[in-house]
Amino acid sequence: MDYKSDLEQKRDTPARTSSRSSRGFRNKDTSGNSFYPRIFGKRGAIATEHYLSAEAGIEILKQGGNAVDAAVAATFVEGVVNQQMHSIGGEVTILIGVPGTDHPVAINGNMVAPRRATPSAFLDRGFEKIPPEGVLAAGVPGAMAALIEALIRFGSMNFADIARPAIDLARTGFPVHSGLLRQHKYGISANVEKFASQWPGSMALYCPEGRMPFEGELLRNPALAGMYDYLAGAETSAGGTRERGLRAAADAFYKGEVAGEIVKFVAAHDGLLELTDLEGFKARVEPAVRLDFSGVELYKCGPWTQGPALLQTLSILKNRDLRALGHNSQEYIHVVAEALKLAFADRDQFYGDPSFIDVPLTDLLSDEYGSLRAALIGDDANAALRPGDPRRMQALLPDHERWESQPWGPGTVNVNVVDASGLAAAFTPSGAWIMQSEVVPALGFPLGSRLSNCLLAPDNHPNVVAPLRQPRTTISPSLAMKEGKPWLAFGSMGGDQQDQWQLQFFLNRVVFDMPIQRAIEAPKFSSEHFPGFFYPHDSFRNRLRIEETVGEKAIKALAARGHDVDIAPSWTEGYLCAVERDVVSGMLEAGADPRGAKAEIFPACTLAF
Repeated sequence: MDYKSDLEQKRDTPARTSSRSSRGFRNKDTSGNSFYPRIFGKRGAIATEHYLSAEAGIEILKQGGNAVDAAVAATFVEGVVNQQMHSIGGEVTILIGVPGTDHPVAINGNMVAPRRATPSAFLDRGFEKIPPEGVLAAGVPGAMAALIEALIRFGSMNFADIARPAIDLARTGFPVHSGLLRQHKYGISANVEKFASQWPGSMALYCPEGRMPFEGELLRNPALAGMYDYLAGAETSAGGTRERGLRAAADAFYKGEVAGEIVKFVAAHDGLLELTDLEGFKARVEPAVRLDFSGVELYKCGPWTQGPALLQTLSILKNRDLRALGHNSQEYIHVVAEALKLAFADRDQFYGDPSFIDVPLTDLLSDEYGSLRAALIGDDANAALRPGDPRRMQALLPDHERWESQPWGPGTVNVNVVDASGLAAAFTPSGAWIMQSEVVPALGFPLGSRLSNCLLAPDNHPNVVAPLRQPRTTISPSLAMKEGKPWLAFGSMGGDQQDQWQLQFFLNRVVFDMPIQRAIEAPKFSSEHFPGFFYPHDSFRNRLRIEETVGEKAIKALAARGHDVDIAPSWTEGYLCAVERDVVSGMLEAGADPRGAKAEIFPACTLAF
């Protein structure tokens, strides 16, 4: 990600906290101004990466759909207008909180490896690592199955109506935006030569007259519109119940003509994916993973994502009085950064597909283990990558048992919706990016390449490639409950940074009682102590990237503690979206990050009514 462009923005005002209360918005701190205004509603609220997806979600709510219907519609639109960040050939992680139930549900829409995806399949082709581009890195696309499963279990509308906004935009066109054109390494401008020389399907879609489109020009994707029409037609032909129609739409994707086109394209490019892989795929529905913190229950998806690392960090931070340290003081930032380094070291050591490996998650999230890890935080930055030993309840794992850290992968959007009933949906769609895989001409979307996150050796590594195994992933929504009710749905793009930024937003909201827009906009930081999200996936021991608006005094003090401080321009650490429902009044508030413009990512959008 290129953070070096500099737009003049106002500096954020230092946070002033007030006494915390759950009795409604009137008791929240409203001192200081936010760059974006606070957005309220009673019937529904949405926060997404693009204004057209937010508009689609609100329209679904106005038509009588619920939060899950709206989130799926918005996700479909994101896959039309933001294919540099996500397309329907990729993945989605989902958290849903249902009023009257005490435990949110996670829907696992991660890809799975083809049955032929073994280390030897790549080594025999001359690869020492799984290539990051092209169909060899493609697994079964998980997004469509997960979205339809969410609709079956928690939605209220049919597929055709929910897909209509995406179909209309794909068929009649949408205005090309700055992110699609110029987002660093991901946009059309950075990849047009590759399209022209290697990927004719992408060239035809994104440079339809043999040239780059201009900002504001209408871009059409008739193949994608036709694909959605085909799924909607399968739903209609099925007849019977709403669920039967939705299952038929999923079957049309994974067993019908869409699957046939995917397999034909993969075979023509020496890939591994076969029809039997798609036909047998099902999205996994799981209990979300929980940690209680300061009167709030925070839920994440399982250890096939990096999400539990946020919970681990909170488990460590329970042992410090963060409010007493002061928001973004040098002591506060030091403690949070060190806790993140500890939790993310465990992420790299233990996380993976729990269907294949034993992830000691209960021990990793226990108060006892959090206390052991917290005791390792000293006065100065520690340069060691330090996984612990949760199984033996010891603070440090012996050196000979540690794995070397490995990179993960790029590009993500975020969708959060809460409706008047309190139904809450937090979706993080990602994968199948135009810069890493050619658009399948007959379908209008590329395939995912997240299989490249897997390793080829050793056999017992938690993330080694294996048939039907899921690669671990950074994409990670969050959902919080308060007083037994869905309260806050939030998330972000950003790879390794996703859960670091989400952690700070959560602490800003829960510990320092900032309204959500202020909590989003407050200056932030992130550790680059472990392998990075973007190519070339370097890690920098003790590197702490921190927005200049934190202030010179704190930044100098952190450098004196041994942090390798990388001063970032203001408004470059964040990209968050959030929707909150007051558990007493039912008032909804949506918040979104204005930071996107700094990195040529379209600034996130909120709507409420």
